[in-house]
Order: sequence, then C-alpha cells, then structure tokens
Amino acid sequence: MAALDLFGRRWSLRILWELRAGPLGFRPLQKRCDDMSSSVMRQRLTELLDAQVIHQLPDSRYELTPLGQEARHALNPLARWAERWAATIDPQGADHTDDQPASRVSHPDTAGDGAPERGSAD
Repeated sequence: MAALDLFGRRWSLRILWELRAGPLGFRPLQKRCDDMSSSVMRQRLTELLDAQVIHQLPDSRYELTPLGQEARHALNPLARWAERWAATIDPQGADHTDDQPASRVSHPDTAGDGAPERGSAD
C-alpha cells in the first residue's frame, strides 16, 4: 500500500518516467514535467528521495536508484496496457514508440495528469 500511495501522488510516476534515460537537473526535469510548480516538484523529489527510488548526484542532478529502475521495469506492463487502451480509444492518436509517453486521453474523472480528481468515483 505504501508503494501505491507513493506512486499514486500527482507527478511521481511522471518524474520516474522522465528519469528513465538518465540523470536530469531540477530545471530540465521540471521542463519535461510540463513546467510543474517548483514547490510540488521539490515535494515529490523529496518523497522519492526519502523512498530511495531516486538519489541526487554530487552535481545536483537526479537519477533513478536500482530500486527506482526496478519500479520502472515493474510498471512496464501498465505502460503497454495504457498504449493499447489509448489505441482503442483513439486509433489515429496511438502513433508513438515505447520510449515516448502515450498521448493523453481525456477522461471525465481525471485531472490533466491522468490522476483521479478529488471526489471522483474512481
């Protein structure tokens, strides 16, 4: 349940996704995360650091730890399912590779990042 709580927080999985190819500094990571607010970014980074899913390098960049890499690999089946789901919902918009995030699919019960909105039934 602790892992679901950590990864269910807004932006946590996005940060893991963006760090999949290697270390990034705060600003480049923030840009890749659609310019999320600095305060939310700091909070999520702190939570992921405390969980030992990421660590900070001496040059201040962030990267996945071995635990973070394992989590990313464990989430691959979900990413593949999401691609199939997106292709089912929007066959023309499903033109992407495994290294690119699936295009966002609008859903009435989700916020812009795909997380359920407060008060939603999901």
